[in-house]
Amino acid sequence: MISLSLAGLVAFVFATGGQNNTTTTKLSIVAAENFYGDIARQIGGSHVAVTSILSNPNADPHLFEPGTSNGLTVATADLVIQNGLGYDAFMQKLENAAPSKHRIVVTISDALGFRGADANPHIWYDVTKLGAVASAIASGLERADHAHATAYRTGLTRFDESLHPLEHEIARIRARFAGEPVAYTEPVPGYLIAAAGLRNLAPASFTRAIEDGSEPSPQDVAQMTALMTNKQVKVLLYNSQAVSPITSRIRSAAAQAGIPVVGVSETMPPKLTFQSWLLGEAQTLHSALSR
Repeated sequence: MISLSLAGLVAFVFATGGQNNTTTTKLSIVAAENFYGDIARQIGGSHVAVTSILSNPNADPHLFEPGTSNGLTVATADLVIQNGLGYDAFMQKLENAAPSKHRIVVTISDALGFRGADANPHIWYDVTKLGAVASAIASGLERADHAHATAYRTGLTRFDESLHPLEHEIARIRARFAGEPVAYTEPVPGYLIAAAGLRNLAPASFTRAIEDGSEPSPQDVAQMTALMTNKQVKVLLYNSQAVSPITSRIRSAAAQAGIPVVGVSETMPPKLTFQSWLLGEAQTLHSALSR
């Protein structure tokens, strides 16, 4: 349950007219996830003030419970950026609790045309779509603040160019290791694996159960464990933010078999940019495949 007083929030919104009452003239942006917030910050530069809700690298995003402060932040935002596909469903509740005629909402999954209950929601790992992600965010900035449209377009160009090292690293992995078998404990890096041309052998029923916080069947656990003990994969990609006894056992089995383990996360670690975060994970994956 969201710890949000609707009566108090609505009263606040009516009192402020739903607008950001701070003295700054910067565009007020709320991003559900800190990596989208970082992209908006890079594109918007000095014209924007960004608040990210999901930013704790040690917390499981699937267990997140927003509070009153999150509701007030969303209530006064000029622009909201969210992932969609049910990944950050709490945002819709916050927005519904404080309707605003001036607030613009950019849902990345909608902008990219991702649909369906079975779609992998971790779309920020899709290197092939990052230009479209940035374009959707830049378009939202322009709609919310047309006066600085030229600056946002310049910021978008700059951001697109900054993706080249990441794109190059993925191309290097594909050129050298296309078709190689890997496994992941959750579908977090699924799009990255596909872009790199690697084959995920982890049972979908196992990875979906882990993602949903439920228990995989004994058969799925046995199949996943066998991938490690029989050395059927070159690398195990491990969600370091959503650890369970089962995934810990899979990781231990990989380590005992001498299979490299690459940690991935669902929120951007502190002191990194979006690009350096994904580039670092791609480089670690490349090194692991090279062993």
